[in-house]
Amino acid sequence: MAYILIADDNPDITDILAAYSRKEGMEPVIAQDGEQALEFFEQYKPVVVLLDVMMPKEDGYAVCRKIRSKSNVPVILITARGEDFERIMGLDIGADDYIVKPFSPSEVMARVRAVMRRMNAVPVQETKNDNQICISNLTINLDEYSLYIDDKKMSLTKKEIETMWTLAGNPNKVFTRDNLLDSLWGFDYYGDSRTVDSHIKRLRAKLDTAEHPDWCIKTIWGVGYKFEYDG
Repeated sequence: MAYILIADDNPDITDILAAYSRKEGMEPVIAQDGEQALEFFEQYKPVVVLLDVMMPKEDGYAVCRKIRSKSNVPVILITARGEDFERIMGLDIGADDYIVKPFSPSEVMARVRAVMRRMNAVPVQETKNDNQICISNLTINLDEYSLYIDDKKMSLTKKEIETMWTLAGNPNKVFTRDNLLDSLWGFDYYGDSRTVDSHIKRLRAKLDTAEHPDWCIKTIWGVGYKFEYDG
């Protein structure tokens, strides 16, 4: 049985999302607060999680951080607030998508299908094995969702590691901002190029805490980004 965890303290919302989840062939598990969401996550091992940001006891951001510290299961945040900085914060702590209320249940299910497809469709570099990329002093392991520069493990979010997997898996290939939005956030993500630029800026700042003279994320002005490797 494939479970979907729906965490929201509004029964009107959980009831309709539960009904639509059953139509998708998933069994809904309903949590009414953040603590219960974490308890049910451990108990049922859901294949995807829908988290309301504003919940009693623990908010959706806190729950997302705790889930992401132990699992790469897709997480979609749902909130009544849609400011850019809140959406970006949600993605930076490891959420896979972000939906603003009011929403249609069909849209939510489309987002669920999209994030689950992306979990099974991450680009792979042909000359490397299916789960690891090694270039110069860079090692990315998708099984562990880890990234090392030399022997230093970098503290990156899930989305940042997926970005590096996409770029480093295709050395010297230019990705437009739209390419990255589509491949990393999905075709139905309501974002813009500022999301990609902010994301890359924070990723670079983390990577630059270690030496990597043979490679870098290079900006191609007016187009996008590429993983430039001189080896």
